[in-house]
Amino acid sequence: MKKTGILIGGMAALLLSLPTQAQYAYDALRFSEMFQTGTARFQGIGGNQASLGGDASAITGNPAGLGFYNRSELSISPAFTNINTRSSYTGQVTTDGKTTPNLANVSLVIAGNPQSYNRKWKRTSIGISFSRQQSFQNLFTYRGTNNRSSFGDYVVEQANARNISAERLDMDDYNPNSNEAYSLEGAYYQLYLINPSTAVGPPYFRYDRNSPTDQIGTFESKGAHSQWTFAYAGNYADKLYIGLSLGFNRINYNYTHTLDERYTGGQVFRGLTHTEDLNVTGNGLNGTLGLIYKATPTLQLGGSITSPTFMSLRETFNEVASVDVIGIPADNQTTFLPDITQIPLAPNDFEYSITSPLRASGGATYFFGTSGFLSGTVEYVGYRGMRVNSRNLSGIDNTNFRNENNGEIRNTFNNTVNVRLGGEARINQFRARAGIAYLGDPYRFMLDGLDRSKLLFSGGVGFRSERFFVDVTGSYYTFKSTFTPYVLNNPNDYASVDINNRNVNVVLTLGTFF
Repeated sequence: MKKTGILIGGMAALLLSLPTQAQYAYDALRFSEMFQTGTARFQGIGGNQASLGGDASAITGNPAGLGFYNRSELSISPAFTNINTRSSYTGQVTTDGKTTPNLANVSLVIAGNPQSYNRKWKRTSIGISFSRQQSFQNLFTYRGTNNRSSFGDYVVEQANARNISAERLDMDDYNPNSNEAYSLEGAYYQLYLINPSTAVGPPYFRYDRNSPTDQIGTFESKGAHSQWTFAYAGNYADKLYIGLSLGFNRINYNYTHTLDERYTGGQVFRGLTHTEDLNVTGNGLNGTLGLIYKATPTLQLGGSITSPTFMSLRETFNEVASVDVIGIPADNQTTFLPDITQIPLAPNDFEYSITSPLRASGGATYFFGTSGFLSGTVEYVGYRGMRVNSRNLSGIDNTNFRNENNGEIRNTFNNTVNVRLGGEARINQFRARAGIAYLGDPYRFMLDGLDRSKLLFSGGVGFRSERFFVDVTGSYYTFKSTFTPYVLNNPNDYASVDINNRNVNVVLTLGTFF
């Protein structure tokens, strides 16, 4: 279990190379942050779902909102997400981005028949939906000249920290039959990037240590956190609406990071290329209880509580090391070219579990007759309650894994409060919507000096007839994040990438009543 990338923030968020088991604490955050989900209508009003009903987003938001339905509905919400990044590394700025299609929501609401006139329970409804809870799409490129270090220095420090002998790097950390290494140090030792300075091995060094290094890196992530939700709601006396839902989650996440280095004036190596790939898949389960109370004909109050999502995950981590060789010095003051210039590391499989934060929300909606409404929501997210566990290791190692990661969670993250405000204006069959959301920074301290809170703006229009409806919404949010390709003992010897992220999401919802 040796994964070098860990999430520290952003879209999700981004990866920081730290060789420690506590990195899985940051995975818990990666799979727990949620920005904006649901149909185009609810996204258009800032994601307010605490006290509103009559929309399929209630299935995954506040299921009590299904109690407002008096006819059945089928809808689909395709979407397009545009990602733009601006990265600064060692003083050089690079831009990148991509646009990806996705399916934001598919929902079916089946409204029950009205109950007898003398019963307080007026109606019940059932909802089924597929929703995209998180998008892991991201792309950024960074480049610059590093006068202090190379990725090779990171490998040297790792070998020296292990105080491992050259014999073990030759025999235990590398399989010549398959040309496969079992450690990063073993791979680069076979490629002559790290070299022993004594008869037994350590301390190790690398050639071309004083050459300036031109570095180009590309990070791309893909995948999504989706959820199938089954919900049931009832309407009591047209005053109180109660709903329950059960969510079945699917996580599919992949990232690829490639770092290419060129040594200016290198005498032994022209450079190196290091590639790492992480693929995570898993399943989860959660539940939600929601209430909406119609205090007056114009005022609704609502709230919901969503249990943590209990996720079981499996990851596979791959690395490939390669070098561009000019000539390796030999004892007789000549040089030679090695037979092998690229070595993959053995795939690393690991299974673990994550418990996501508890979420609770409350809000109010005020209706201006038939002209529209204004709605606000306050949401609590208990990030400090996240937990990580594993049964994949030995007994004591499982305990250490759990204690180290959960301690990191308590020391790093804070419970947050998100605030959402939005409204809808109605003119006959036409609708216009706008919303804003503030999402609090989940970190206890300003990591890398960045405030990772997010501000989200949304707006949209819609049309509703007796038989069908169409809604279109655009959402925009921006945030800052950092990425560190590798870390060294001396913080002055390595650099981080400062990234400005700007994302635009467009959702189209098409629906019909029956």
